[in-house]
Amino acid sequence: MTTPTYFVTGGAGFIGSCFVRMTVSERRARILNLDKLTYAANLESLDRALHDPLHKFVQGDIADRELVGGLLQEHRPSAVIHFAAESHVDRSIDGPREFVQTNVVGTFELLLATRAYFETLDEAERARFRFLHVSTDEVYGSLGATGAFQETTPYDPRSPYSASKAASDHFVSAFHHTYGLPTLTTNCSNNYGPAQFPEKLIPLVILNALEGKPLPVYGDGRNVRDWLYVEDHCRAIARVLEGGRAGETYNIGGLCEKANIDVVHTICDLVDALRPGLPHAPCRSLIRFVADRPGHDRRYAMDIGKISAELGWKPLENFATGIEKTVRWYLDHPDWVERITSGIYRRERLGLSTSTPASF
Repeated sequence: MTTPTYFVTGGAGFIGSCFVRMTVSERRARILNLDKLTYAANLESLDRALHDPLHKFVQGDIADRELVGGLLQEHRPSAVIHFAAESHVDRSIDGPREFVQTNVVGTFELLLATRAYFETLDEAERARFRFLHVSTDEVYGSLGATGAFQETTPYDPRSPYSASKAASDHFVSAFHHTYGLPTLTTNCSNNYGPAQFPEKLIPLVILNALEGKPLPVYGDGRNVRDWLYVEDHCRAIARVLEGGRAGETYNIGGLCEKANIDVVHTICDLVDALRPGLPHAPCRSLIRFVADRPGHDRRYAMDIGKISAELGWKPLENFATGIEKTVRWYLDHPDWVERITSGIYRRERLGLSTSTPASF
């Protein structure tokens, strides 16, 4: 059987690189990896996949329709898996324009190029082809104390980031219904795991705890998220790609609801145990409650009944196993941390804008 080719966007980012590593190591497909290499992307995250014969990397922008169209025609993929996105809520508060450009305009241009390519395929190739769009639970808004997001939950985005992802979701759906493009959309809960850029909560807390820096916790720390180990997420994406019904949306969650303060406590205790003798121990003493994020959603939770019933997927990791693997990875990879944080990001507080910045 001929090895298929997947066109992956954002394959040097956190989730995309995990998908590339997994796909290449399992010899499932050839990967054509297009990434702009913005601040949070890192070719080192691809590990051995970077130089594997099944992997080809191209630096470029998903909004460059000529580039994307040429790559599609040259490599003839049977699927496009679209990870590329600006994804940090605090950055979207400070500067939403880049989120509109990448997440909305970029996705739109990618869809246009993919539609043009799809129309060149023969009947059998069209039947196999899929465009899988990776999105977020944040498009659904905020939950109360009970309930969970379902695929039919109305959209109610509360941040510039979630608004941009909601818009891209709608464009993907529109291209399916209007032009017959066989799309799939996945909406996932909060990802964590190795090689995540340390502006996100879990890697930020791990690294600050190691260095004796303050551990900022927004508001009262009781905001709840459903935590999904990144490898579980990538396995789910593979299942949706292989067996999902064109035009459908699938929610992906970790079944691990945790309040932010409980996540921070868990990390502190693991760092204390795995690095005994730190001069600032116990690490819980570093916790500082800070002003809450504007528009901070209170709770997210995912109903994964659809993907479980239709495709037989459930997460393999629970939070205890996943978070220990994650903490150990950061402790064991200080060189990676140093290289990826050697640019302008210094783990400063973002998302506090009260006026329109010049780059808005």
